This record gives sequence, structure tokens and C-alpha cells, in this order.
Amino acid sequence: MALNSLPEFIAAIEKIGELVRVREPMRTRLEIAEVADRCMKSPGGGPALLFEKPVMEDGSVSPIPVAINLYGSMRRMCLALGVDRLDEVGERISDMLNLKVPDGLLGKLAMLPKLAEMAKFPPKTRGGRPACQEVVLQGADIDLSKIPFLVTWPEDGGRYITLPMVITEDPSRGIRNVGMYRIQVIGKNELAMHWQRHKVGAAHWREMAARGEKMPVVIAIGGDPASVYSGSAPLPPTIDEFLFAGFLRRNPVELAKAVTCDLDVPAEAEIVLEGYIDPAEELVLEGPFGDHTGFYSLADYYPKVHVTAVTMKKQPVYPATLVGRPPMEDYYLGHATERIFLPLLKLTVPEIVDYHMPAPGIFHNLVFVSIDKQYPGQAYKVMNALWGAGLMSLAKVLVIVDKEVKVQDADEAWWVALNNIDPERDVRFTMGPMDVLDHASRAFTYGSKMGIDATRKWPEEGFTREWPTVIEMDGATKRRVDEVWSRLGITLTPK
Repeated sequence: MALNSLPEFIAAIEKIGELVRVREPMRTRLEIAEVADRCMKSPGGGPALLFEKPVMEDGSVSPIPVAINLYGSMRRMCLALGVDRLDEVGERISDMLNLKVPDGLLGKLAMLPKLAEMAKFPPKTRGGRPACQEVVLQGADIDLSKIPFLVTWPEDGGRYITLPMVITEDPSRGIRNVGMYRIQVIGKNELAMHWQRHKVGAAHWREMAARGEKMPVVIAIGGDPASVYSGSAPLPPTIDEFLFAGFLRRNPVELAKAVTCDLDVPAEAEIVLEGYIDPAEELVLEGPFGDHTGFYSLADYYPKVHVTAVTMKKQPVYPATLVGRPPMEDYYLGHATERIFLPLLKLTVPEIVDYHMPAPGIFHNLVFVSIDKQYPGQAYKVMNALWGAGLMSLAKVLVIVDKEVKVQDADEAWWVALNNIDPERDVRFTMGPMDVLDHASRAFTYGSKMGIDATRKWPEEGFTREWPTVIEMDGATKRRVDEVWSRLGITLTPK
């Protein structure tokens, strides 16, 4: 059954024993982040946390609890998407991509349930007063200092919103986009929107700025867990994230009209900030910010958001996340994306068997890719295809290995790769776009990339020596040792 709201998600986490309610007063400035960081870096990602007495900048205790690390384990990530394994979502996508109309009446009738399932995913607008508008503040009543936004690292430029759904609309085509960007609070009713130049929301802003039009924007905080995740997913610009969330949930997302603009908002959001960006205004300084790279991203200039309304539930919960030196909660969000989008990657690069972005690579710095190699030079073909595929274009290092290598095990992938390469022969460099947060690139968002061909080399690739066989014990010996293992008195700690 789909989880329809943040309170339902928190209750479900508590039911499986992965929630800790922190009743000790903890400051929103640094203290909550420090507790969360220790949990996130513990084995398995640590528990989800609900801080029931967040202490504000003025020393008062906020009536709004702070939830953090909600997605920070494999089990909770699966719970958020309603699956037992994250690969289940990818398998559903594969089924739909392979959907072919069969011959015969019985075959066509067998397809009807799947077609009906697809038809019910579009979001629907709820009538009446939605839960997210039980409280409505406008004008002089807006005061963002009363919401327990966090300061997460000592050198951060201020308080930040870190787990939002930022809702904008393509001014030409009317297609909605939901993105997840960090947002700095810079005043009682003003924000600085950090959307990187590669993001869809930034493209909407550039187009509206070129027209000289004010841009409506809505920042929804909290909601059903699938919708929050979808805001982080690298979907094509033509795909509505709430439609994708409906697919994940197997149930439509309910929306409601915003109070001060024409955009729709999740009806079950905890807090909604409505506002606009005026392209005639100067950009404002945003940052620095302790980022997911593990380094501070430097202060830079970004658009200012004027908040025209704050709406919320009567008893909201503020959900946040923390980024920094990995592993952190965002690894599990990123891992879900990795598993879900594998079938779509295979559409354009069918020889891919699997891929993995290990936590130290912070998503874009390192990608292991296993392929079913059928001809010489195929590893380089795959590198070029990936560097031309959406946000995979930002990948700094690609390591291509053969199909039998378990790329989900980074130790195994590196062991095979480092054994298989001749560095001068097998490493290629190219230039291209880089992540905005890459502080080492030679220019802002532009620099070099490295591709490593760690596959077995063929004679056509200039390798004329004999390729060695991997060491492995024979099956009969393994079975014999399995039979007597319990009598040996040896206890091994699982890896």
C-alpha cells in the first residue's frame, strides 16, 4: 500500500524499528547535523531521527519537529518506494519497455491489467481545502525564522532547506518540473535558489528571464516519500515527476492549487513556500555550503525568491537531510536512482550488464560499468555513449569491466580493473561538461574526464599474450568443506 504522507512514512519507519525519537533539546544550528552525521556514517546508514524539541536561533523550542535520515538505509529506501528490492522498480520499467501487443484475443486481454495500471498514474487535483493549507500566512505574517531550518556545517552561509520539491513550469510547453535543490534562507520572506546550470529549473528561469517575465516557483517540503524521491531523480525534461511518483506508488499523487500562483502543490505537503523570481533583480550571494562532495562549495550568485505565502498543516513536521563527506543519506537516494534507471540506460547502450556509483565517488566522480563485450574497442564505444547520456555526461571517471564482474562490490571491481589495465594503453582522456560542484576542474563546469578499459583485451586490440584464468577452488572441494564447516569451530564475521 502506498504511503501518502510524511507522517505515514515516519510511522512505517517506526514500525520496522528504524526510528529514534530524540526528546533531548538539540539546536538547529549544527547540533542536529552532528547527531545525524554520526548516525549516517554508522553501519547500514543508522536510524532515522525525529528531533521533537529543536532549539531555534533565539533559544526557543520550535513546536515543529525535525525529521532527518528518513531515506538513509536500504530498507527505508525500499519502504519509501513500496518494494522489497530496489531492482523491482527497474524490472517494472523493463516490462513496460518490452511491452508488445500479442496476437490473439486472449493475449490482448492478458495485457489489460498492465495497461489499466499505467492509465491510473497521472496526478489528480483534490477539491476543497488540502491538508497543506490548513494554515495560510501571507504578507507581514510571513516569517521564515519560525521554521526550524538547519545550519549544517560551521562555515555555511546560513540556514538551508535541504530536502525540498522545487516546482516550476516550462513557459513554452507548460510541462511541470519538480527538482531538489538547496535553498538558503536570507530573510524573513526571501530565499536564494541554488539551481545549477544543468538543471531543468534553471533552464525555465533562463527562458523566463529572457522574456522579462516574473517566474512563479513553489517549494514543497514533505509529502509522500515517492514524490520527494522523484524530485531527486534525473528524469527527462518532458516527464512530470509527479507522474513518475504515481508510477512508483502504483497510485496517483494528489495535488492542490497554490494560494498565490497557478502552480499545483502536493496536497499532503507539510510546509509549502510560494513565491516568484524577478529577472529584473540582481542575483544574490548564496553560500558557502558544506556539500555532498565533502568540501564546501564556494559562495556564488543565484536568483532571489520572494515568498508570497507560507502554507502548512496545523501540526507539521519539517523533513531535512544532511550532505557532506560520504557516506551520507543521499547515497541511498542515489543508489535507488542507479537501480531504477538501469533499464533506460540499456535502451541506448544495450551491452551494459550493470553499473554502480560507489559512495566515495559521490555519484559523478566514479562509475563502474560491466558490459557484454562482443567486439574490440567496445569499451570505448560505451564510454562515449555514457558521456553523451544526460547527467551521465558529468561522470569524471568511467571504469569498464567484463560482464561477470560484480560492479556492486567496489573492491572486486577495482581488483579486476587494476589487474587488467596497462595504464598507457587502456586509459583515455576527453574534455566535456563537469559538475558545478567539482572544485578540481580546470574551469567552472568544464574539464577533463578519464575512461579506463579494464576488460579482457583481444588480439585485435594489440594483446598477443595469453590471458590468465581467475583463481577459484573446485566445486567438489567447496561442497566437502561446506559439509564439515559446522564441526570446525570457526566463526567468521560477515563482510
